[in-house]
Amino acid sequence: MRNSHLLYGALIAVTLQAGFGSAAEQPKRKFVAADSSQRRVAIIGEDGSTIWEHHIGPLHDLHVLPSGNLLFQLTWTHIVEMNPATNEVVWEYDAAKENGNAGRRIEVHAFQRLPNGDTLIAESGVPRLIEVDRDGSITHQVKLRVRKPHPHVDTRLVRKLTDGNYLVCHEGEGLVREYDRVGATVWEFTVPLFGQQPKPGHGVEAFGNKCFSAVRLPSGNTLIGTGNGHSVIEVTPAKEIIWALHQNDLPGIQLAWVTSLQVLGNGNIVIGNCHAGPKNPQIIEVSRDKQVVWQFRD
Repeated sequence: MRNSHLLYGALIAVTLQAGFGSAAEQPKRKFVAADSSQRRVAIIGEDGSTIWEHHIGPLHDLHVLPSGNLLFQLTWTHIVEMNPATNEVVWEYDAAKENGNAGRRIEVHAFQRLPNGDTLIAESGVPRLIEVDRDGSITHQVKLRVRKPHPHVDTRLVRKLTDGNYLVCHEGEGLVREYDRVGATVWEFTVPLFGQQPKPGHGVEAFGNKCFSAVRLPSGNTLIGTGNGHSVIEVTPAKEIIWALHQNDLPGIQLAWVTSLQVLGNGNIVIGNCHAGPKNPQIIEVSRDKQVVWQFRD
């Protein structure tokens, strides 16, 4: 079972395990997914059956921990760690009530369990990153740079890097920014519109640069899910786009709101494809040569 992150939208998903049949068969995937429209999080087996599920509210982040527990949110502010074998909540934190937030309107769109056992939480509307221990006490915090703070668009996914810096998707500003431990900007990249004009909406007809996810690759490049930009791009530290997967690059599939990204051990990329309509898959695994390896549509 891999410690991994997710894909969002009407459906948010994380690949858990991969099984392979013969060379001619598609790989089989076991994953956990959160469907906000149906208000449930579920573990889906390799045969597509539901192994476990639980009621949720809105959800933008979801993790499988090394223990097998799930770290997810029940509301925009209430985060829990749950043992799916027993449904026992073994840890929880409500950002609406703790550490000076009472009475404030905030939302949480990203969180991450850190190697030392603390939990990173991105609080939009404040806006800040905090690391809290098992008792909920803040062990570190970073103020975020946001021109006009808003609880719903300050951030999307945020990840702490192995060097201690933070990679933050600022959805409302259409950019990815890397902060150091004291909040200074180390690197940033504005997601381009590729010569198009913004169009309102959420589906395949909309367009913008409301980035959702960013993954730092071993090469030092950054893989970005561009949200309503309908694309995945790989960007060098010098801000050059060296690889891209756009809306209509995959035969028979259209990308809509591209959300979380997961890079598998073989280099394939698992993509969340939200608001894409009933004819398109919500989860797509593609190779670097843009071949569809596996897909899930519900």
